[in-house]
Amino acid sequence: MASTVGNGHGRLSSSEGVRRLFDDDSSPCVTVTHRAPSGTNSVDAEPMKMPNRNSCVNTSDVNRLISVENAKILALVIVIGAMLYHGIIRYRYGTDSCQWLLENGRFQGYGIWQPYGCMMHKFSKSDSLNCMRYISYWGGKNDIAFVGDSRIRQLYYEFIGLLSNEEIPSQKKHEGLHFIDPKSSVQVRFIWSPLLNASMLNVYDKWIGEKPDARPKIIITGCATWPIKKYNASEDAYLSFKHNLTFLVPKFQKLTESTKIIWMIQDPVVESQLNPNRSMITNRQIDLYNRAAYEQLVSTSVHVWSSSRLIAQGYTRESIDGLHAGKNTITWDVQILLNMYCNDHMNFNDGTCCTTVETATTTQLVMAMVFILSFVIMVVMAIWHYKSCLFKAGHGGTPVLSDDAADGSHCADSTAAPPSADVTEDAVTVGNATEGKKPDWVWEIATSLSRLGLIMLYFFLCDRTTFFMKENKYYTHMNFFLPFSYLMILGLFFTENTKQTSILHRDITDEWKGWMQLVILIYHLTGASNVLPIYMQIRVMVSSYLFLSGFGHFYYFFTKGDHSFHRFLMVLVRMNFLVITLCLVMNRPYQFYYFVPLVSYWFVVVYLFMTVWPRVSVASVESNSLHYLFMVLKFAALAAAITLTYSSEVFFEKIFLIHPLRALFVSADDSISDWRFRWSLDRYSTLYGMLFAFGMLIGRRLKIFNDVNGESVLESRRLTWLLCLLSAVGIGVYGTFTALCQTKQQCNSVHSYIAFIPILSYLCLRNLRGWLRTKYSAFFAWFGRVSLELFIGQYHIWLAADTHGLLVLIPGYPVMNVVVTSFVFVCISHDIHCITERLVPYLVPDDCRRLARNIVCLTVAFLPLAVSRGILFST
Repeated sequence: MASTVGNGHGRLSSSEGVRRLFDDDSSPCVTVTHRAPSGTNSVDAEPMKMPNRNSCVNTSDVNRLISVENAKILALVIVIGAMLYHGIIRYRYGTDSCQWLLENGRFQGYGIWQPYGCMMHKFSKSDSLNCMRYISYWGGKNDIAFVGDSRIRQLYYEFIGLLSNEEIPSQKKHEGLHFIDPKSSVQVRFIWSPLLNASMLNVYDKWIGEKPDARPKIIITGCATWPIKKYNASEDAYLSFKHNLTFLVPKFQKLTESTKIIWMIQDPVVESQLNPNRSMITNRQIDLYNRAAYEQLVSTSVHVWSSSRLIAQGYTRESIDGLHAGKNTITWDVQILLNMYCNDHMNFNDGTCCTTVETATTTQLVMAMVFILSFVIMVVMAIWHYKSCLFKAGHGGTPVLSDDAADGSHCADSTAAPPSADVTEDAVTVGNATEGKKPDWVWEIATSLSRLGLIMLYFFLCDRTTFFMKENKYYTHMNFFLPFSYLMILGLFFTENTKQTSILHRDITDEWKGWMQLVILIYHLTGASNVLPIYMQIRVMVSSYLFLSGFGHFYYFFTKGDHSFHRFLMVLVRMNFLVITLCLVMNRPYQFYYFVPLVSYWFVVVYLFMTVWPRVSVASVESNSLHYLFMVLKFAALAAAITLTYSSEVFFEKIFLIHPLRALFVSADDSISDWRFRWSLDRYSTLYGMLFAFGMLIGRRLKIFNDVNGESVLESRRLTWLLCLLSAVGIGVYGTFTALCQTKQQCNSVHSYIAFIPILSYLCLRNLRGWLRTKYSAFFAWFGRVSLELFIGQYHIWLAADTHGLLVLIPGYPVMNVVVTSFVFVCISHDIHCITERLVPYLVPDDCRRLARNIVCLTVAFLPLAVSRGILFST
């Protein structure tokens, strides 16, 4: 039974208690109004009142509080709080992510180290060599020195192991070591100096006497265990160590002008495993020496490396002799060093530690000015309108506050509808009179752009600055399947009835898109792309989106016969509005947001397919059945064209590398390989959706099935159950295929040919039975209506580093952070959806003259950008 919530007068089901949150009628995007009767002024129409189930009872407090608008207010408060918190952190502890990398971190899981506040790239041997060669190519010098005892020598061997093509055996000699690779201009040396005495001071004196270019670029040093052992942990040795540090610090200060110096805090020892001759090396003694070094160096320009100690504490069992760290500890230590040294040069997507932020481009500055100008216009209009309201109130008028003006900032509803035949641009209602010329459309555009500007500022802060922290993804089966199970249960909990009964009606398609989008989000959050069965299931979901796109567009064109240019532009602008805005604000190519280019391309294909002669629609086939044959021939031609384009790489490039279309399909490195991969992977999915829509329309006309009521589509129960059984088998077969498939390349090569099997199987199971077809999940459907914004918005304000990491608003609490960032992300995605719904009618108006004016204006506005990026002409 559904759980209930008391409201003081009766009991509401749990789904009713949050209905406003998941129902279209509560969407803030649209104000529903009664049409004025003929002969009355349409602007006097009152907002439509929803019928109350109990006319004697007011709306419950729960229904008033749980709404999208209140959720957005809470999200705004959270973002402001996060900005203040991170601002305080940066004010107190600085903004250097290298310092975060060297000082703090935690284990995400067993064997996975996560630095505090930034992302760490996992360097392979090829990555390490490429870094050294890149630095050398641009005139840099790869001179790295390790100074210290046998613990520092461990780091030296692990470090050169990633730079040498030959295996270098470790030696336990108490002498210096040297590694040189002329090809990469690499020089790595180890200087044996286990005691902080005159010998170590002489090493630094020698470097001080050299020219800055001759000094090492990085020095990694540290010691403590030898003086403890040699002097049997005496207090005099400890005091001597502290005293000698005071001589060493000035030398460090002179060297740091040209050299980065890292003092390595000593790792703990495993006292039970130490040899008897090392029994005096206790953790208490280690802590004393570490504290002395920290107190002397913390206020200098020397980097104190303490995160290595935290890593060693997690691997104490791996120590062989109790003194020297195990393999995993040394591996992570060297990874930290390489991230510190290479990240700012190599620009790895998953390595943000020690990197500098991108410089703002001219385009980004222009976009900032546009948003600022919109905000200024909005403020000026709000002040003017507020003063006019006060003036009228002082002269006996009665200012009327709209429902949206609860804060008193404006008198009447300031969100005007786009210019239409019912409401003129020059009319506005104040009180009960239509008077003056107040450009409501200017107010709506200004407020929408201002709101969008604030959202884009948040996008920019999250992913183009280091203001908010970032972390690496971490996959475990628990991390993936726990939120997956929770969301599936939650979605089923909010199951409601629907009056729609047709196959793939709007509620079902919204539900389908919604739960798929949530699974895709979990997939990206946990970094599950390396788990092949999950990866292939996500591929099916992307194919399902394209299937639904082909189905929906074909169904509309075939039944409505509307092939107008206005409709074409309306759909394209609606799909691309957010992406184009992000391309300008975030400085990323159009192809970076691959899904929107993909669905836009296939929409254009469907539009051309339905528009070119011979045009086939419901009206045409009813007058001439031969048009069915024309449609079949067009399908065959389309399938042949897709196959030909896929088969010939030369032909593919000739189509998509033509100017100015080239800019839409190449990635940041001017390569078309990503687009070819995405296009090829789902090349038939849209065609499958079109074919299904065509077959459904034929079947409906021939009365092969009946979906006009809430009963089973087919009259034969045996046939219905047989199809359900075959559908279950189809899903199982595809699941078996994903489990048996060995590599992504092997799976992807087959995917495009068999993707229709799980799609049609799910479609049949979901639509054949009437009791299933007349129910849907309001929870999933709500997310389905904003799925486009969710898919694109995740790139920068939920994930981080262009989807390669995770955004961190609450550091140190990963579960709470995911909850908070998810809440903010969903609220912002919904708001972007609403802003898009408001602005698109202004960008693509019904009137042909206004549409032509907008096209000319936008072309002129984007022409300088197109010329500067070489979009119009090849360079």
